[in-house]
Amino acid sequence: MPVRQFACVGWVFALVCSCVFVSVSGPVFAAAQRPNILLLVAEDMSARVGSFGDPVAQTPNLDTLARVSVSFTNVFTTAGVCAPSRAALITGLHQISFGAQHMRSSTGGLGAYFAVPSEDVKAFPELLRRAGIYTLNDGKLDYQFSGPSARSGPFSVWDWEGSRDWSGANGQPFFAMFNFLETHESGVMSTEGEPRSASHAQTIAFRRQSGMEAPRVTDPARVELPPYYPDVREVRADVARHYDNIHLMDQRVGAVLKKLGDDGLADSTIVIWTTDHGDGLPRAKRDLFDSGLRVPLMIHFPAGLAPQGWQPGETDERMISFIDLAPTILRMAGVAPASYHQGHDFLVSSRQYVYASRDRIDEVTDRQRAVRDERFKYIKSWYPDVPGGHRLLYRDNLDMVVRMREMYERGELDANASRWFEPVGVEQLYDLRNDPDELHNLIGHPDYQIERQRLATELAAWQVRVGDMSEVSETQMRDALLVDGSVGQTIAPVFNHTSTGIELSAPNNASIGYRVNGGRWRLYTGPLTPESSTLEAKAVRYGWQESVVQIYTID
Repeated sequence: MPVRQFACVGWVFALVCSCVFVSVSGPVFAAAQRPNILLLVAEDMSARVGSFGDPVAQTPNLDTLARVSVSFTNVFTTAGVCAPSRAALITGLHQISFGAQHMRSSTGGLGAYFAVPSEDVKAFPELLRRAGIYTLNDGKLDYQFSGPSARSGPFSVWDWEGSRDWSGANGQPFFAMFNFLETHESGVMSTEGEPRSASHAQTIAFRRQSGMEAPRVTDPARVELPPYYPDVREVRADVARHYDNIHLMDQRVGAVLKKLGDDGLADSTIVIWTTDHGDGLPRAKRDLFDSGLRVPLMIHFPAGLAPQGWQPGETDERMISFIDLAPTILRMAGVAPASYHQGHDFLVSSRQYVYASRDRIDEVTDRQRAVRDERFKYIKSWYPDVPGGHRLLYRDNLDMVVRMREMYERGELDANASRWFEPVGVEQLYDLRNDPDELHNLIGHPDYQIERQRLATELAAWQVRVGDMSEVSETQMRDALLVDGSVGQTIAPVFNHTSTGIELSAPNNASIGYRVNGGRWRLYTGPLTPESSTLEAKAVRYGWQESVVQIYTID
């Protein structure tokens, strides 16, 4: 592999000027050599980035990052909506396999409940933390065994939650996950005129207070519309606003990477940028079309840390599922993936299929499953009369949704745009090579019956393989996940004074935290040998409340 050097550009001078790429045998490191890893996740956004070929996007910071990264163009989330998608990302498991498939478990109409993974399952940042890596998150959780915000989930996953500050690592290698709300669907909702609903009013107030009102930098006339959108003012305005929010997100990403360079960490940090699912626009977010599932991904390795054959500035077309991120990031850090992971390290292996699910969407009950290979996608629906463009209280705050529905009801939409408002049917089959917008359902076409049968068989086998908890109703599933009708309570850990020190144990393979003399909480991984002190310990099983704190005094 040839050695490559890149010129310094803007804020990334420290990052780029350190990038003399030399391949090594693989991105797996001994504990003393572990890199930092920075995972940057934008919300509700498809590949609307200049470096991914979008002529409208104004993304100078991401474009610069792309020049020193490999850009992956066939990456797919496991759901077209945030909480189920994030549940899969953080665990390396399909959300349907542990009750995380309905949007959103902590606020659903049945009453709050949490997904409860098997006792051995841990979020991959906790596995990193167990290996001595400092883990931090800027405050967005939303894993279905947590609420959306900081400190609403298991305390064992993160050393620090709530801000973009890696200073607490104090020399430890760190894994940081930062999230960018600027591109969320809520940012497309107009701030002009009277709010449509209470949620619309709350959204407007939040975005103004948090400094997420993006400047207008996109000309609606330049926006390129897909064939399933009518060319009307409201559609162009909303899509342009989405681009404005992407530009603001790009600036925020630039600030994070500048801080990385200013702190002298560019040479030791792997940077990953992606999004949690596709565009926060109609017929994208929440749906199982590529517009809702296909996301951009970039990975930058500093000098000397790249795997063999790594070519910065190039694109990679291998198929990747979001469940592959957990084992891949673990391998990057020199930590072995867990046996229960349903994905694989995509830097050293490839896949033939990706899978996705859609279940209850806020107040609307639904169930769809999808499988895709490089050319074809097959979707099966258990609620064939439910259209993608059904009424939805939150989504109906978008001007373009309101206008499109009005046009549909008046018969003013063409066939391509109308299809979103019509029942989906039991089965859908698309030839993505010839129909990338997924407009022509080939399910009844005689020339495609072999493909239909192959993919239907593969989908059914996958559901059996991972376990699909939507085989029962959400009510039944919720009752099974709760304990006597309530979220379970983790049993407190037990102190055991042994010849090797003080050991802690808890049933249900619960994660255990401890602190000494009122210091910071740490993750328990082995016997403690403190001198005279007061020890406190607590435990948590994912999806349950944490235990009471136990106290042990050493004289």
